Amino acid sequence: MHPYKRSIRVSDLIKEEVADIIMHRLKDPRLGFITVTETRVSNDLRHAKIFVSVLEDAKKDESLKILISSARFIRSELAQRVKIKFIPELVFKLDASIEYSAKINKMLNNIKSSTPPSHDDENLT
Repeated sequence: MHPYKRSIRVSDLIKEEVADIIMHRLKDPRLGFITVTETRVSNDLRHAKIFVSVLEDAKKDESLKILISSARFIRSELAQRVKIKFIPELVFKLDASIEYSAKINKMLNNIKSSTPPSHDDENLT
C-alpha cells in the first residue's frame, strides 16, 4: 500500500475524532464554535496539522490558545479512540481559507455592483 494513501485515510480519521473530542470533551466555556476544516498528517504519521475555523471573530485567538494548550489532552483522547502505531503530535492552526473566500466574494460583488450593466444584461430581464 502506498504510504501517501494511508496518510490521507489517517488524516480523515483524525479530523473526525479531533472534532468530536473538541465538541464533547473540551469543556472550556471560553471556546468559540469551532469547526475542524482540514487535517494534514505527514507521510510518516508522526505530525498532524489540524486546521480549525472559529465562528466568532472575537474568540479566534483565545480559542486557538486553548486548543494549543489542550493538545496533549486531545492527543491522549485520540490515542484511546484510534488504534494506530503512533499517535501524531498535534499542531493547531487557524484556517484562513474561509475568510479569504469571503473577502474575494466581497471584492467581486463590489466590482460587479460598481460596473454599469451591459446591453446584454438588459435584454435578459
